[in-house]
Amino acid sequence: MHLGIRVLFGFFLITGLAAFFILRVFVTEVRPSVREVMEDMMVDTANILAELASDDLRDGHMNDGRFAIHVAHYAQRPVEANIWGLDKRTLDYRVYVTDGNGTVKFDSLNLAVGQDYSQWRDVARTLRGDYGARATREIRGDDKTSVMYIAAPVLAEGKVIGVLTVSKPVATIQRFVDRAERKILLNGLWLLLLSAAIGVAVTLWVVWNIRKLKGYANAIDAGTRLAPPRLAGELGELAGAMEAMRVRLEGRAYVESYVRAVTHELKSPLSAIRGAGELLLEPLPEADRRAFGTEVLQQTQRMQSLVDRLLDLTKLEQRQALTAPQRIRTREFLQAFADEARQRRPAHAAPLHVKADDSTIEAEPELLRLALANLVDNATAFTPAAGTIELGSRDGVISVQDTGPGIPDFALGRLGEKFFSTVRPDGVTKGSGLGLAIVQQIMALHHGRMDIRNTTPGVRVELHFTPASQTSH
Repeated sequence: MHLGIRVLFGFFLITGLAAFFILRVFVTEVRPSVREVMEDMMVDTANILAELASDDLRDGHMNDGRFAIHVAHYAQRPVEANIWGLDKRTLDYRVYVTDGNGTVKFDSLNLAVGQDYSQWRDVARTLRGDYGARATREIRGDDKTSVMYIAAPVLAEGKVIGVLTVSKPVATIQRFVDRAERKILLNGLWLLLLSAAIGVAVTLWVVWNIRKLKGYANAIDAGTRLAPPRLAGELGELAGAMEAMRVRLEGRAYVESYVRAVTHELKSPLSAIRGAGELLLEPLPEADRRAFGTEVLQQTQRMQSLVDRLLDLTKLEQRQALTAPQRIRTREFLQAFADEARQRRPAHAAPLHVKADDSTIEAEPELLRLALANLVDNATAFTPAAGTIELGSRDGVISVQDTGPGIPDFALGRLGEKFFSTVRPDGVTKGSGLGLAIVQQIMALHHGRMDIRNTTPGVRVELHFTPASQTSH
């Protein structure tokens, strides 16, 4: 199961359970709370009415006294009230009064006058001096038909002479209960949806950032150098730790790779120098001595060239960007480079020509000279004296074309790898395998590329600079 699905499932599970229990508590508490409030108000009402009925009950005028007349008027009063959006059109109190024996003396609905209510909980408890209340269902098992009865003692000179009970059907407040429950459920649903949306957003954010880290880790594993993703919080710290780890690992791998490669490359010239040196310790004819001395010098020069190019490549690999790029006119630059190179070239080397247009590129001059020097050295090593080497430019693309034997097809894809080289035309010697690696690193700093292909005859190497850094005139 994907991480995002697990996180989302866990979030929904926690949110759903929390919402379920919270809504359950709210819903289950609404109905009892409303009834508690209703009971509290009915207690006040019963006690007020008990005071008003005390004189008529004491004097024996409960059915024709002032109290009965006022209660009858109450029942006939028209009412039109809007209570927080709900209309009330009826008055729902029923009032009955019993004497000290529990016999009903007055009933606002004329349903129970003369009946013995002494066993009803509201009357019996009140006559004993306790709080009297009861809830009775008119239809057994149907809680919606429940009627709440609240009683208060009728007092005369401090003695209980009867009981006044106020009743009200619970159904009259059911509309308020239903509305409250609907609002709670609706708001709870909105809360759940909002929580779900937040959960989805948080999950997507976490998964997106983790995927960035995963992509960065995969790029490191593939050897691609990328900047670490910019993330906030602990994920950002993790990205920084991964970058620091990458730098340390690359540094270690870099050193190990170079040590192995340099050891391999130095083994051959060192063996040649040692062999020549051992022979020079013996008496030798002058011709042999000179031949072995020349071998020592050649191998020393080979080692010096290897060390110099290693230093150049190491410096390039440590650089992150260009330091002093300039707008360069390719024709002028290539002509100046060729004039300088001719002075250092051996007399037997193939001639160097320039064929360039007036395009311009943005590059660092010293790095471009280093790249061209390595390309020209390679071309010189593979081009016979009767051939030619051409420095050219067209639309911002600089090229080096030789007329040598070309490169085997199997080797084309590996050119530019450190320490990879092919045998030179003499069939014996090889280069250091660093010249094209240096050129490739220089082009990477310029955000360009190096293309190598066989031509008829020879090899053509092109340096392509990015479109943003070149213009034509």
